[in-house]
Amino acid sequence: MRSEISIAIAASPELVFRLAADPLRWPALLPHYAHARALSQRGGANMGDSLVAEFVARRPLLPVLGLALPVAWRSRTWADAAQLRLRFQHLGGATGGMDVTWRIEAEGAGCRVTIEHEFAPLWPGGGLWARFIERGFVRPIAGRTLATFKAIAEAVGSEPSPARVPGDQA
Repeated sequence: MRSEISIAIAASPELVFRLAADPLRWPALLPHYAHARALSQRGGANMGDSLVAEFVARRPLLPVLGLALPVAWRSRTWADAAQLRLRFQHLGGATGGMDVTWRIEAEGAGCRVTIEHEFAPLWPGGGLWARFIERGFVRPIAGRTLATFKAIAEAVGSEPSPARVPGDQA
């Protein structure tokens, strides 16, 4: 199953990439991310340096009451600064077999961020499962992630001289 979600952001592609390129700091930037922890790191000729990490995000169930379902996954991730791309390969569990690509491309005075999900569950006949996971969890979490990065990038990008990006080391 293939799906895509995108958003226009009134900020430079480079700024958006700097904000998103380190998923270990996402819990500090994204209120719906509860946890990100590195499990291992390695270099590779075809991927550059990659990181295996575990993540926990909250998928709202009853936002008015503040109820959310924790969603956990593990993935190999790497960033390509030259192409302004982020990649995630989900390594097991409910989303095992999912391949995610973030494309950050100049558009007008800002950029467009597109997240593409390719999901081939690791077991036969997983198409219904893939649709359920995409609609019930992937799309709501990815949409909230994009909306939050948009708000941060546009706030930082509108400052006269942004000295540093939120979450960057001082």
